Amino acid sequence: MTAPSRIEHDAFGPVEIPSDRYWGAQTQRALGLFEVGEERFPTVLIRAFGLQKHAAARANVQCGALAPELAPAIEKAAIELHEGKWNDHFPLTIWQTGSGTQTNMNANEVIANRANELLGQPLGTRAPVHPNDHVNRSQSSNDSFPTVMHVAAAIEVNGRLRPALDELRSALAERSHAFADVLKVARTHLMDAVPMTMGQTFGTFERQLAHALARIDDALPRLLILPQGGTAAGTGLNAPAGFDSFFCATLTETTGLSFVPNAHKFEGMAAHDALVELSGALNTIATSLLKIANDMRFLASGPRCGLGELLIPDDGLTSSIMPGKRNPTIAEVLVQACFQVIGNHQTITIANASGNFELNVAKPVLVYNLLQSLRVLADSSALFARRFVRGIEVDREQLATNLDRSLLAVTALNPVLGYDRVAQITATALRERITPRAAAIALGFLDGDEYGRLVDPAKLVAVNISKR
Repeated sequence: MTAPSRIEHDAFGPVEIPSDRYWGAQTQRALGLFEVGEERFPTVLIRAFGLQKHAAARANVQCGALAPELAPAIEKAAIELHEGKWNDHFPLTIWQTGSGTQTNMNANEVIANRANELLGQPLGTRAPVHPNDHVNRSQSSNDSFPTVMHVAAAIEVNGRLRPALDELRSALAERSHAFADVLKVARTHLMDAVPMTMGQTFGTFERQLAHALARIDDALPRLLILPQGGTAAGTGLNAPAGFDSFFCATLTETTGLSFVPNAHKFEGMAAHDALVELSGALNTIATSLLKIANDMRFLASGPRCGLGELLIPDDGLTSSIMPGKRNPTIAEVLVQACFQVIGNHQTITIANASGNFELNVAKPVLVYNLLQSLRVLADSSALFARRFVRGIEVDREQLATNLDRSLLAVTALNPVLGYDRVAQITATALRERITPRAAAIALGFLDGDEYGRLVDPAKLVAVNISKR
């Protein structure tokens, strides 16, 4: 049985569209043309289009470029789009014209059809609200789509990524404080080194997260600079004077983010350096998180035949074949998310470098990967903080055993005995499978009391901290 449909007309003639769909002729034509992949824009980009079209309608009224009687219906439809009401009416994949024209037209058509419905007209009439003449007034895909790219990215940074990273930083700081007096063996080159505390290990992780937050804060101001008003090529053709300022003022009021017009709109349309900068920060953060997650799961390896110094929280999952096996699954999720972000950065870098003359034409793939990076990095960081870091404990007995067997606390004897004699102690202890204390006594370099006074790991760590 054939589903009911309606006929819409555009400049190229009639188009048959499912009767319950709010998209129009251009979107339907694109559906039949771009049959590539299944990747679709995340809803944050679609909802950002609602903000963009709402701000454009307001700016057009303020500039006298849009009839005041049409504006309320367009604005209401745009806000509904921002609220997520029309997400299901964006059927296109990201594989489309490199300027994002088809998704911009999809937004124009959905808003026009909904506005006409609000004005008592059936879908497909294109009157009194026209998708190009009214919803897209004073705009082009070439300045609207990059504006939406910036808006969506800024919203995700401010509303999703930053809170997640701050939550993880806080969780790491809390664990650092909790483990401040827990002694352990440091490891360099994967080998035993001098004593330190587990608090210092987690303090290092917390410091990396503090820098991560600073990096995205550094990138955010350039995300707030928008090319809207540049229209087709950056000259501002068909955009009335003041449109860009009115547009940014409305967007700032709506989002709480301080958006400003790009004074050189050619730059904002031809290149997306600000987005690559943000992706670069995400790439750096991903390497930080990858190191943190790997360190934690190696320190927790075991429980009997690994390092076994950390005790990870039980996530309720186990092996399909080994009963009772517990794995660091949450850490593995974060690691995989980091892999994705690092790979996405390569795509984003190439996409930005492939712009030609006055327009970058790899916008859809660039923003798709950037928004994916923001989402998975935020979600996995928050999950890691809540379900992994906050529940981590230490195995004090295992740590004490490892510390007692460690050779290189004797490095503290260098100023007393000299490097060569200390090297004899470590070599003897390793060869004879005895403690460094026993080796020092056997070699006649120190008695037990002297060794205990000079090589007390707790005092060594405390002295080192006080010197700093």
